[in-house]
Amino acid sequence: MTDVDILPPSILKRKAVVYVRQSSQAQVQHNLESQRRQYELVDEARRRGFRDVEVIDDDLGRSASGTVARPGFDKLVAGLCAGNVGAVLCLDASRLARNGRDWHHLLELCGLVEARVIDLEGVYNPCRPNDRLLLGMKGSISEFELGILRSRMLDAARSKARRGELRIPVPIGYIWHREIGLGFDPDLRVQEAVRQIFERFRQLGSGRQVYRALSAEHVHFPRPSDGKRSVSFDWTPIRYRNVISVLKNPFYAGAYAYGKTEKRTEIIDGRAHKTYKHPRALSDCEILLKGHHEGYIDWSEYERNQKQLSLNDFGRRGGPKSGRGGRSLLIGLMACGRCGRRLKVGYRGRYPYPIYQCFGADVYNSARCMSFAGQRTDRAIASQLIRAVEPMAVEAALKAERMYMEGQAEQQRMIELELQQARYDASLAERRYAACDPDNRLIAATLEKNWEATLRRVQECEARLSAAEATNADKTVPDFAGLADDLQAAWANPQVTMRTRQQLLRSLVNEITANIDDVAHEIVLTIHWKGGQHSEVRLHKPSSGEHECRTSDDAIAVITSMATRWSDEDIAATLNRMRMPTAQGKTWTAKRVSSIRRVRDIHAYRSAEKDGTWLTLREAAQHCGVTSHRIRRLIEAKILPAEQVVPGAPYQILAADLNSDAVVRAMGRNGGPCHLETQNQIPMFPNT
Repeated sequence: MTDVDILPPSILKRKAVVYVRQSSQAQVQHNLESQRRQYELVDEARRRGFRDVEVIDDDLGRSASGTVARPGFDKLVAGLCAGNVGAVLCLDASRLARNGRDWHHLLELCGLVEARVIDLEGVYNPCRPNDRLLLGMKGSISEFELGILRSRMLDAARSKARRGELRIPVPIGYIWHREIGLGFDPDLRVQEAVRQIFERFRQLGSGRQVYRALSAEHVHFPRPSDGKRSVSFDWTPIRYRNVISVLKNPFYAGAYAYGKTEKRTEIIDGRAHKTYKHPRALSDCEILLKGHHEGYIDWSEYERNQKQLSLNDFGRRGGPKSGRGGRSLLIGLMACGRCGRRLKVGYRGRYPYPIYQCFGADVYNSARCMSFAGQRTDRAIASQLIRAVEPMAVEAALKAERMYMEGQAEQQRMIELELQQARYDASLAERRYAACDPDNRLIAATLEKNWEATLRRVQECEARLSAAEATNADKTVPDFAGLADDLQAAWANPQVTMRTRQQLLRSLVNEITANIDDVAHEIVLTIHWKGGQHSEVRLHKPSSGEHECRTSDDAIAVITSMATRWSDEDIAATLNRMRMPTAQGKTWTAKRVSSIRRVRDIHAYRSAEKDGTWLTLREAAQHCGVTSHRIRRLIEAKILPAEQVVPGAPYQILAADLNSDAVVRAMGRNGGPCHLETQNQIPMFPNT
């Protein structure tokens, strides 16, 4: 020990602090030799004459780069400030700090209280310029060393990633093979689980709807049970995050992406705080290699999926709003032809009906651009849409039928794969139970329970498969060809949701520009079809007080012709028999007929009993003393003349016709047929 290394008694009276640190939990668990060497510094402190030695190991598993809090280092600084520490012992300078701020702050405090810094190479007094310079160089080298190591590792990883050879963690459905490299997971059930998500998204166009559909079918999705190796899986009910992670991951489209996340640094309480795993936009990735490996989908389909998912993001500022249901068909699709802003939808009335209106003029404190009813507009656009897709109706029907059959087969295929996996697990559990020593009941009982659980799972899968096969055998295929013949009925089908109609419309139409022709009192709609075509639709814009609920002209004609001879009850019954509804689509009643007559100024009927000229069927039967059925038979046999205002209306009979000879003779035949014998008629039983 040299004179420089000899410590004065004033320093030895204080305590020595041994600072122990390792940068990560992995080092704490595996680099045990480094820990042992740091703890051996306690013997070094006693050898140099310290009686009171304290070990600070609170920072095991914490980095010294300055980005994380170190309670052990703070404890050391507090001891130095109190003047209780005579020496700080560390294995090397990198143990104390790997950033200049902490290192120089520590040296400054040691210089103020004349504390020593001791490592395996000697004793340093920060009060001496030479020792202070040497310690400063050690701290700078330690900080520089960390940057060099990190830079070398990242540069090597980027270089390997540019060739697509860096073995980054791969998503479910892929696996790194030792011989052939990256490829599909050999487990067919895992592959089908991934493919089913993409297939359903092609049909539904929404990640949430895909999750709901698969969840309703009790579909399971693999979850790694061996950490990051992703070799063995636990099959759990599918969750929404499983669906959305598959749809958004470019790896499934054959793209190798490196640097998809970034770190962010914030200054919190005077210390740099770094956070990781912040996602970047795909265009901002450091490395993106398209066509790197075989994908479950191609890149063009991946881009379409991302575009559809972004459209489904309802809260995205400035973006077009996709169809999300509701009562209006054209919400988010119509633009004002005057100010260019999007038309909004409002609802009015006791039974709220949609109204399209533009509030763009409110920005300039002027009058509202336009406002018009939505139901007539929706029907007009729907009619144009149906007319546009009619030429492709048969092809679409055949494709829909094929997709339906493939969907049924896909569901059954998933159950078959699950059953195959369950049978393998049961066979494996049986072999494990058979290989167990039967005398070791502690292990045998557990293996027996596992075997029974796998057998129950096999039974459940077999029952589900039998039910699916029976359902597919009994279920009739929907009449897709019939829907192709009547697209209007398919469009108006109650099972078709407004969301589906909106999505179908948006697949063919880019935008609809609306304007008002004040001279012609018409709504002018310009449809901008995808593909560059344009078409114009004009609708009558009702004036104030005018509405669409108008009674049909045919119903008015029937009421007018019958009003002078028949009661409102008879007129209502006639209209209902003729299947003529009211303007609101309801059945007729006497009160509704009376209301129409009052509004239309149609005079009420005059009863036949006043003058006796015309009689009803019932009145004629009472006059003759027979049943109404007898009178009806005379009318059908064309013996008794009768009139009907319109087909289906009640009969009107002249009172004078009841006294004709033909009617009297027919009435005289009790129980006989109600018709006359003609001259050419040959009797069945001639008189002999």
